[in-house]
Amino acid sequence: MLQAIGLTSTPRRDRPPAVEDLTFEALPGTVTALLGTAGAGKTTALRLMLQLEPGRGITYFRGRPLHRVAHPAREVGVLLGDVPGHPSRTLISQLRMLCAAAGVPGTRAEDMLRVVGLTGVHDQRLGTLPLGMDRRLGLASALLGDPHTLLLDEPAAGLSVRESAWLYEILRTHADEGGTVLYTTADPKDAARNADRVVTLDGGRLSADQDAADFARTRLRPRVAVRTPHAARLAAVLAQESRAARRPVEVVTEGGSRLSVYGSDCASVGESAFRNGVLIHQLAEETGDTRLSARPPAPPAPDAPASPAPAALSVPVSPQASAADSSAADSSPADGKARPAHPAPPRRPRRSPRRSPLRPLRYEIRRLLGVPSTPLVVAGVLLVSVTLAVLLGRSGRTPLPALLAGWPGISPLPPAALGAGLLGAFSFAEEYRYPALTTGRGTVPRRLGLLLAKLAVSAGVGVVLAVLVVVADLEALRFVYGGELIPVPSNWPTLCANWLGLVVGCAWAGLLGAGVFRAAAAGVAAVLAVPVVFAPPLQRLLAGVPRRTVSGLPGRLREFASVEWSSAADRWVMGALRVVGQPVGVALALTLTVLLCAYVLTGRHGRARW
Repeated sequence: MLQAIGLTSTPRRDRPPAVEDLTFEALPGTVTALLGTAGAGKTTALRLMLQLEPGRGITYFRGRPLHRVAHPAREVGVLLGDVPGHPSRTLISQLRMLCAAAGVPGTRAEDMLRVVGLTGVHDQRLGTLPLGMDRRLGLASALLGDPHTLLLDEPAAGLSVRESAWLYEILRTHADEGGTVLYTTADPKDAARNADRVVTLDGGRLSADQDAADFARTRLRPRVAVRTPHAARLAAVLAQESRAARRPVEVVTEGGSRLSVYGSDCASVGESAFRNGVLIHQLAEETGDTRLSARPPAPPAPDAPASPAPAALSVPVSPQASAADSSAADSSPADGKARPAHPAPPRRPRRSPRRSPLRPLRYEIRRLLGVPSTPLVVAGVLLVSVTLAVLLGRSGRTPLPALLAGWPGISPLPPAALGAGLLGAFSFAEEYRYPALTTGRGTVPRRLGLLLAKLAVSAGVGVVLAVLVVVADLEALRFVYGGELIPVPSNWPTLCANWLGLVVGCAWAGLLGAGVFRAAAAGVAAVLAVPVVFAPPLQRLLAGVPRRTVSGLPGRLREFASVEWSSAADRWVMGALRVVGQPVGVALALTLTVLLCAYVLTGRHGRARW
C-alpha cells in the first residue's frame, strides 16, 4: 500500500506551491491513475513521494518511508520520463549495472529484456533508441528489482495505441499479482479505461478520489466527434434543430474543422448534415470529458502530450509484445476491462538481499567498463606517453623517471596522471549527467559505500594505468634505442611509490572534484590545480623550513606495533613517506582533504541505501 499524507512542495518566487496538502492512498492489487492537466502537479507529487523534491509531507510504502526502506529497488520501481543512462551504453550493460546496484543476479537483466520484447536488440546503444523502445527499457529497469510498488510518470505519452495497450497490460499483471501501481496521465479516457481508481488533481490540490466506474459516470459521457470543413454551419444547423425538437443537444467547437456533439448519436448528426448538404469527413462515437461542456477547450500546453486520435468505445485488441512475439487474445473479466494475455515478468521470492560491500563495488566496475570512454582514454594515454618517451629519449638528457613516465618538463603532469584524473572525474560526472541510481537529474546518492567503491576502483584504475604506461614506454625505448640505455636505478622503490602515489592521487582528486562541483571539467581542474596552483607556493614555503629526517621511522613503527616485516617493506614505507613529504605530495594531500570535507558537507542530503 502507498499512503501519501500532506504532500506540499516548496513554493518558488512568491508563487503558490505546485502541490499543496495532497493526501491519498494507492491500494495493493489495483492500478491507480493520478489525473491532471499539464501543470496540475502530477510529476511534482511523484518526486515528493520519492524525496527528490524539497517540501513537506510523507509517503509510506507498506508502512515505511522511503529513507527507512533497506532496499529501495526491491520496494519501489520508478519511471520518470526517459531512461537515464549514458547514450553509449548498451541495453544489456545498463540493466546489468542496475542489477549490481539492486543486489539481484545479473541474469535478471536477460529475463527483463525478454519480458519487454527487447531481446534481439540487447546490444543497441541507449542514445539510438526510439521512444517506444526507450519506454520498454524504462519499464524493464523499474521491474528489475521485483518491486512491490510502481511509480510511473506519463508512461504512455507519445506512444502509439498498440504500444500503450501493451504497457498497460504489464501494469495490470503487476497489480493482479498483488503489487501497487500508480501512474500519471492527462487523458481522462485513459484513466477510465486502464485504472481501477482515479485521483484527480486541480492546481496542485486533490479534486476527487473515485473508483474508475464512478469517475466515468460523473466525469465522462458519450459524444459524437465530427470533422467537416463547414464546422460553423453544421454547428448552427444542429443547434437550430435541437431547439426545434426540444432535445438537450450541446455542440462544442474544438477547432477549425472539429465538433463535439453531446446528447446525440452518429445517425442523427449524419442525417442533419445530409439534409443540409454539409460535407462530412469523419463521424465517430467516443467518450468525452464533461468539463468541455462548461468552457471552451484551452489550447494544449507546450509540454503536454498530444491527444490520441479519436477511437471507438471498445478497447483495441492487445498488441504484440515484440515483433517476434505472437499476438495475444483478448479476455473479458467480470469488471468489463479488457485484459489481454501477455508474458508476465518472472517473479522471484520476495526475500530481501543481504547488504554486501561488494554491491557498490560491482556497480562501479560495471559502470566503468560499460562505456567506450574508458578504453579510449587508456589507449590515448598510452599512445601519447609512448610518443613523448621516444621523443624525450632522443636527446639523452632526460632523467630516467621522467623518461619512463613520458613527462616533459613543460607539462604540469604526465599523461598517465591526467588520464587517471579524467577517468576519476568521469566517475561522478556521469552520475550527475546520466543518473542511474536515482530518478532525479542531478541527484546522486552519497552513501559511504558508493564513495568507497569509487575510490577503490579509481585507485585500481590508476595503478593499472601507471604500470601500463611504464611498461609501454620501457618497451618502446628498448625497441627504438636498445636496452643498454635503461639501467635499473638503486632507489626504484622510492620512485615506484612516487609514481603510484601521483597517479592515484590525481585519480582521487578528479573523482572528488567532480563529486563536489558535479562536472567532469571541475574534476580535471582540481587535478591541474595541484601542480599549477598549490605546489609552487608550498615549494617556496618548505624551502625555508629546516627538514628533519625520518630514516628511523619504519623501525620505530615496527617496535610500536610489535609486527615483523621485511626490509623491502621498510623501503616501500620510506618511499611513501618521501612522496608525502615532497611539495607536490603535500599539495595533493591537502587538496584531497579539502575536497573530501567539501564532498561530505555538500552531500548530507543523500538518503539512498546500499
